[in-house]
Amino acid sequence: MKEQLQEAVELFEEVIIYGTEHVVKNLNIPIWKEYSPEQIQVLKILSTYGNLSSGQLAEIQGVHKSAISTRLKKLVEKELVKSEKDPNDQRTNRISLTPKGNEVLSASNEAVYESIESLFKDRIDEQELEQFIGTFRKLKDILVMKGM
Repeated sequence: MKEQLQEAVELFEEVIIYGTEHVVKNLNIPIWKEYSPEQIQVLKILSTYGNLSSGQLAEIQGVHKSAISTRLKKLVEKELVKSEKDPNDQRTNRISLTPKGNEVLSASNEAVYESIESLFKDRIDEQELEQFIGTFRKLKDILVMKGM
């Protein structure tokens, strides 16, 4: 089982790498020219987790707080996120998506979906897709429970 799990992890990492490369190279939409993949990822994280501190964002993205600070400054300037004092701790700012940030994220997600749909069309059948979804739902549930 160890070898299979190791292969699964390596394949997952490679799919992420090749998938990201495919999307970045093949998506010709204005949003991806205006915003970096890292900025879009911040929007996705906020959409998934809700309001977070900059420290929490840095931890989730696996980067130093200074990198998040720079990204957030640009996203605030572009009105995609807002920063407000935490009502329970005035020393902490909470970052959240704005309606404009949600719009940008939706447009990005739609473009990614269309790109992947055209790439996989007629190459993956419905049964394979159902297996994939089932496996990833299970993995997500395990990871969400681990984080609790």
